[in-house]
Order: sequence, then C-alpha cells, then structure tokens
Amino acid sequence: MVIDVPVEIGREAAREAALRELADPAYPKPSWLDRVLDRVWQFITELIARAEGVPGGWLSLTVLVLILAVIVVVLVRAARKAPRTRRPGDDGLFGETRLSAAEHRALAERHAAAGEWARAIRERLRAVARELEERTIVEPMPGRTAGELAAEAGGALPALAADLDRGARTFADVTYGGRPGTPEGYAVLTELDTAVRGAKATLR
Repeated sequence: MVIDVPVEIGREAAREAALRELADPAYPKPSWLDRVLDRVWQFITELIARAEGVPGGWLSLTVLVLILAVIVVVLVRAARKAPRTRRPGDDGLFGETRLSAAEHRALAERHAAAGEWARAIRERLRAVARELEERTIVEPMPGRTAGELAAEAGGALPALAADLDRGARTFADVTYGGRPGTPEGYAVLTELDTAVRGAKATLR
C-alpha cells in the first residue's frame, strides 16, 4: 500500500506557484480600472484601520477631512481671483500707442492694402475709439476694452449701438479668439468708422 505523504513547500515557493497559475491565459486579467479601484479601496481600508486603532481616531479623521475640504475651497477661490496671463491686447484697445484717429485710420488702410486684415481691423476700431474720444462722445480711459467702448458709446449713439457691438466682437475675434481677419470683417469696421464720424451724440 502506497501512503501519500503531504509535501510541504515554503511560503515563497507557494507564492511563485500561485503567480504561475494566475498567469495562465485561462484566467482573466484585471483591467487598469480594477487595479486603480483596488488601490483606492486599499488606501481607504488602511486609513479606517488606523483610525480605529487610535483613541479618538474617527474624530481625527473627520477633522482631517474637513481641513482638506477647506484647503481645496481656498485654493479654488484663489485660482479664480489670480490674475490671468496677459494676452496681446489685454492693455485695452490701444496698448501703449498714442495716435490720433486719423493716424490709426491711415495705418488701417496700409494694412488693408497689404492684405493684413487682422491688423487692419484692430487699427480701424482704434480709429473709431479715438474719433469718439476726440469728439468727447466718450471720455478717454486707459485700458478700455472693445466691449466697454461699445457699451459706453452705444449709450451716446443708440442708433449705432448694434453696429458698435458688432465691431467690438469682430475686433475681439481676431485679437483674442485667434480667428483670421477677412475683407468682410474689415468692411464692418470701415462702415462703423464712417457712421461714427457722421453721427451726432445723444445728450445725456
């Protein structure tokens, strides 16, 4: 009679045998999502175990979570209030240039003649803005944006309010939106410039 004697193997040998067994293609492999969830669950389990083993652990864990939540809220608010990276034109319509309406107009015509439509559009709206300032329809204001100009001038020239808004959006599209300038866009600004030069402000 043959007696089967149990074979004892060490822990490391058993681990290697199990790994070889699990490596068999017949066993499905865990997805990356399963692995991530396993790690997250393991972290949570360890955190709870530590909290249970320490006097007042649950209270400490709760306080820690609240502190982390407050820090996140503070960081989010700070990020919203932080000044954004300045883009070309964020100084307002004019940047550091100090030209008259006629000079901006002449620059716009030169850019248009060269097919530089985005530059032509920017200079033409600057001509409109200087025209409005020179005629005291709007007060000169450093850093004024195209949108602010349209809103303020639209109040003094209500008949041109929609055209001013359209001109400001055309300026913003090529200056901030990355859109290419076009002859049609330049025509919008040219017509606006002509209309502004012939318009009479409404007394306020």
